[in-house]
Amino acid sequence: MDFLPAQPWISAVIGMAALLAFAWLVHHLMHRYVAAAATHLLGRVAPRWQEADDKGQLSARMLALVPFIVVHYGVVAVPALHPALLGFIQRLTLALIAILVARAIGTLLDVAHALYLRHPASGGKPIKGYVQVAKLVLYIIATVLAVAALANQSPLFFLSGLGAMTAVIMLIFKDTLLSLVAGVQLINNDLVRVGDWIEMPQFDADGDVIDISLNVVRVQNWDRTITAIPAHRFLEYSFRNWRGMFESGGWRISRTLQLDMSSVRFLTAEEIARYRRFLLLKDYIEAKERELAEWNAANCPPEGADIRANVRMLTNIGTFRAYVAQYVSRHPHIHKDQLILIRQMEPGPQGVGIQVYAFTNDTRWVNYEAIQSDIFDHMMAMVPEFDLRIYQAPAGHDVAAIGASLQSAGVAAELVNRRAISG
Repeated sequence: MDFLPAQPWISAVIGMAALLAFAWLVHHLMHRYVAAAATHLLGRVAPRWQEADDKGQLSARMLALVPFIVVHYGVVAVPALHPALLGFIQRLTLALIAILVARAIGTLLDVAHALYLRHPASGGKPIKGYVQVAKLVLYIIATVLAVAALANQSPLFFLSGLGAMTAVIMLIFKDTLLSLVAGVQLINNDLVRVGDWIEMPQFDADGDVIDISLNVVRVQNWDRTITAIPAHRFLEYSFRNWRGMFESGGWRISRTLQLDMSSVRFLTAEEIARYRRFLLLKDYIEAKERELAEWNAANCPPEGADIRANVRMLTNIGTFRAYVAQYVSRHPHIHKDQLILIRQMEPGPQGVGIQVYAFTNDTRWVNYEAIQSDIFDHMMAMVPEFDLRIYQAPAGHDVAAIGASLQSAGVAAELVNRRAISG
């Protein structure tokens, strides 16, 4: 026993070992009993909170503080410890406590964010960017406090020197700061939400927004690839958000069927009588005949009634357009409260187009395509009923058929010439 006072460093080592063992024991007991009891109680009182912190990270990071607090306050009881070493251990543990407290608060913010995401209102107002900003500020404060503790200086001493570093910080974190401001504007102005379908051709992005963070918006494209776009780019470039279409309940159809202009002509009396039997055209034919009869009687002299240029007559393309208008407006999957327009487009090298402009009442992509295809299937099948032809550029088979016809005609002409000569 007389040996220990003669060797003070042994007393210090033994005392530190005992202190570390005690700190570990306190941590172990609290983890085994206190944390287990708290988790059980939390599961009964606040099950949603426990679900949000399913891995128990919050309790684990709070318990990580215990041994450092024990060492910080218990090191003064270690015998024969050099004052310089005592001060260093206290400063080191204080710095670690500051960092661990920041991590625990950061985890608390993550759990609160997870709870917020479970709330129905979270779909329209993502707060992940705000949470990341809060954590960033928290870690900066914790770093300043840790450095101040290690240097045994007041935190104000280091904060006063940050002003000179502002320009350097802004230069280094320029994109982060721009994205931070842009992210706040995106959220406050409700420009983008998680789950929105957006198109941004500048970054080859076309798909659903799956995450809005502090400085990046992540988009999962339809080919299942992920595009990460800096938030500030949304304020620099234009992008399309399809949310309004889904909220309105109607997806626009805007497609044109090209017709051969050479097949456009006036209708005969027999054709008008036949079209009057079409349920979708009966009212149109009767109303149009009354209108044309009144106009012709008022504007066309009897002696010129047999000249087509002097009178107004029904055409096959106009009647077809009226049929399509009735068919589309009565289609069960067309939104009746939104614009329905069937119009004739400007004639061009590809013929004259009949455009369908309407909105489906089903915004699911697969169903939308099926509805649109169903309408145009019927239109294409009905074109011959009006003695019209769909315009189609000649394909290789058509060119070969024309060549074969010309060749056959040339052979026949040559045979005729030979017979004429021989005769």
